[in-house]
Amino acid sequence: MKKRIRKPTRVAAVRRKTKETDIQVRLDLDGAGKSRVKTGIGFLDHMLTLFAKHGMFDVELRAKGDLEVDRHHTNEDAAITLGKAFFQALDDKAGICRYGFFYLPMGETLVRVALDISGRPAVYLTADVKFNQRGENYKLEDAEHFLESFCQQAGINLHVNVLAGKHHHHVIEGIFKGFARALDAATRVDPRVHGIPSTKGTL
Repeated sequence: MKKRIRKPTRVAAVRRKTKETDIQVRLDLDGAGKSRVKTGIGFLDHMLTLFAKHGMFDVELRAKGDLEVDRHHTNEDAAITLGKAFFQALDDKAGICRYGFFYLPMGETLVRVALDISGRPAVYLTADVKFNQRGENYKLEDAEHFLESFCQQAGINLHVNVLAGKHHHHVIEGIFKGFARALDAATRVDPRVHGIPSTKGTL
């Protein structure tokens, strides 16, 4: 396994404050998987903690939102702010691998994730399986909206396919873990890559 090249500049701090939420994020792309996350949405905290752990990102995220209304604004704005932090930390994207993919098995669940840090954001999520939808605290549609909001800001083209699954918790956790692993692969610096990994000269 190749040793990760540490670039101290791959750190970003972003704050997003609106009438609905106040989100603060600090991100180190070349971290050790450490996290301090508090959004007020327990399941999302769990997902972002394991996202940091399996992506080897150091993530600090604090969110105050209008949860008395519902979880939508906090979920969306946390994703927007974290996505902006990734965009800033990647800077001009020089030297990165750019592409990442991962198959994530979790119990009966199997998730495939593939992504391109292309600067042309889009999210395609398919889950042609029937699974237990008891997770009223956080649904698959919340996870999909999080990914859409994140990728829009980070400039990522993302494909997620739930190939098998039955339990709500496993399906969403498999998605976040697979996304973390694929993003880790795509953001790594490859010493063979000189400049921007595109024939266009920009991403």
